[in-house]
Amino acid sequence: MLGPQSYPSIAALARGPTSGNHASLIREQTDVSQTTIDESKLPFWKRSHYLDRMTLGQLVSAYFQHYTIVVYLVAAALCIIGAVVWPAGLWQTVGAIAAAVLVYPLVWHLLHQYVLHSQWMYKINWLSPTWKRIHYDHHQDPNHLEVLFGALHTTLPTIAAATLSIGWLIGGVGGALAAFATGILTTCYYEFMHCIQHLSFKPKWKWVQFMKQRHTEHHYFDEDGNFGITNYAWDRLLGTYYVKKDRPNRSPTVFNLGYTEEIAVDYPWVKELSGGIASGHPRRRAMDAQGSAQQDEPA
Repeated sequence: MLGPQSYPSIAALARGPTSGNHASLIREQTDVSQTTIDESKLPFWKRSHYLDRMTLGQLVSAYFQHYTIVVYLVAAALCIIGAVVWPAGLWQTVGAIAAAVLVYPLVWHLLHQYVLHSQWMYKINWLSPTWKRIHYDHHQDPNHLEVLFGALHTTLPTIAAATLSIGWLIGGVGGALAAFATGILTTCYYEFMHCIQHLSFKPKWKWVQFMKQRHTEHHYFDEDGNFGITNYAWDRLLGTYYVKKDRPNRSPTVFNLGYTEEIAVDYPWVKELSGGIASGHPRRRAMDAQGSAQQDEPA
């Protein structure tokens, strides 16, 4: 079981200087023992977990406890059962699985670049909470596990749209279910490797080191590139692949995806939901907020 976290969230720390609510921040930081006790009593998905403070073993435990992974695995198992009950031919099934594996990286790349990193979702009031949840929060604090996993109401329909039709064309009902199961299991692999890329350790395998380095650059140097997460073939083909040395300057919007104070004047919904806008490095924001809180403590 994972140990409880006894430090305030980055979101809470970032809100402090913006909202002026230093008193609550001080209480959150000084009453560490009470926070620890409270966190230890909460179910897994009610706690806060940060990948840069977790071991690989803790990640594996957390991964298989998280409700999104449980839902994915149950859904994949049901699809596999369905594919057995309404089977396609052997080569049709193989073709449906192969098609899902091939189409997944392209679909993910396009969604990541043109939807998650778009400049239009936060401009629509009813879509702004979705954009905040599925990607803005992740870039605000990349190591926060709870917002790293995709939201089921967005991921499952997307996987279905990407795989069911192509599977149906290849092998009917059985092919559609085989392709959908493949898409779900590929998502499970993607989510685990995504976690690995934010875990504070150096992988032994060179190919994992390569993925981790490219994704780290996406989060901490320039968000406008390296969209593939686990597969950068489409980044190379579409001209969005880079290594740090190719881009001399760090992006000023790498942590807020271009949603700045100026933008928030006209489109305030994400700012209101977040309690402010933060643009600096997450750990540095935490240290600065802690320093400000300590200065505000009575002598």
